[in-house]
Amino acid sequence: MLYSYLTENKTKCGYSLDYKLNIIYICLIMSLSLSEKIRYSRHLNLPQFGLDTQEKLKNSKVLVVGTGGLGAPLLQYLTAVGVGTIGVVDFDTIDESNLQRQVLFGTSDIGTEKTSAAIKRLQGLNPHVKFIEHNLRFDSSNALSIIANYDVVADGTDNFPTRYLVNDACLFGGKTNVFASIFQFEGQVSVFNYFDGKEFGPNYRDLYPSPPPPGMVPSCAEGGVLGVLPGIIGSLQALEVIKVLTGIGTPLSGKLFIFDALDFSTRKLNVRKDPQNPISGSNPTIDHLVDYDEFCGVKDLHFSEKYISVEELSEWKKQGVKMQLIDVREPHEHEAANLGGVLIPSKSVELHLDQIPKVGKVVFYCRSGARSAKAIKLLKEKYGYTNLINLDGGILAWKEKFDQAMRVV
Repeated sequence: MLYSYLTENKTKCGYSLDYKLNIIYICLIMSLSLSEKIRYSRHLNLPQFGLDTQEKLKNSKVLVVGTGGLGAPLLQYLTAVGVGTIGVVDFDTIDESNLQRQVLFGTSDIGTEKTSAAIKRLQGLNPHVKFIEHNLRFDSSNALSIIANYDVVADGTDNFPTRYLVNDACLFGGKTNVFASIFQFEGQVSVFNYFDGKEFGPNYRDLYPSPPPPGMVPSCAEGGVLGVLPGIIGSLQALEVIKVLTGIGTPLSGKLFIFDALDFSTRKLNVRKDPQNPISGSNPTIDHLVDYDEFCGVKDLHFSEKYISVEELSEWKKQGVKMQLIDVREPHEHEAANLGGVLIPSKSVELHLDQIPKVGKVVFYCRSGARSAKAIKLLKEKYGYTNLINLDGGILAWKEKFDQAMRVV
């Protein structure tokens, strides 16, 4: 209470109290209990770690954005090593297709909220850790207020809108962003906006100034990911969080670590500050958090071609409108759930032009609308098709609107 009073009345007491406040703070920070000393004894025996470093972890607050493939191992190790407070952000529920890589969850968790299921599991792993649940969509309206309460943000998301949002919020909020991403057989790790005592390091936009064109890069759900890969990369991400919090070692600031699971090769690339960076460069053009869904094209996956909503498609079906439905997903996705369309995987549409009419209504669909949009763009530009229509939101939108029991993979 004394520390709080002096901090709140610092201006009245004078700047000369800074040193005294620091001493009082050191005296009041939470120290380890006997139980914690036993639990973390392997840390305490490390020459470069010890009691002081473990207490830094106990008094640290980390926000983990995303509880998926990366978030699962990341949360488990941050919990196990004794980070004092962990915020968990997600708005999704657990699907059976998550279980191949999201090792926080089990079959009995299917259909439950990810944040609550994750925290329940993590509390059993370490009762000394405090968890804060943020069961919501992390967006431009709440990002800054959420990250303000944490020391470090760990980005475990799998989509471009949230990655750019996390990056920009960390810049505006003065927070370090420990980043990781996975796709198919490759993973990446870096530390962005790290303050080394003199200046802030590079950020995500120094590496990727702007998002790729909408639909050009498939998500993990569409492109796939090897189940064990998130465990490897998420563990490395946890390591970087620990290094940032404690000051041990050298964080991956200004470096991008790349891991290829197929040949077990690694690379470490230099990341330098870009003078043209739109948010931290010489002439910044972004001074607030923007609507990243629109910015990254998520709401505009139909490019310039025609598109149809699931409601409109449903009406067409009821009215018996003559049309051809084409499913550009993979065979196992089509087998799990489909809308009755002809299966032509997006990778092979050029081999089946004879099955794609150039007259009449032809509706393409996939999981979310990205692959079908890309296939339509190819057929339009290379083969002159003018009658192709994209199902906006794909089969996921159909499931949400008309058939929530549908098993979409």
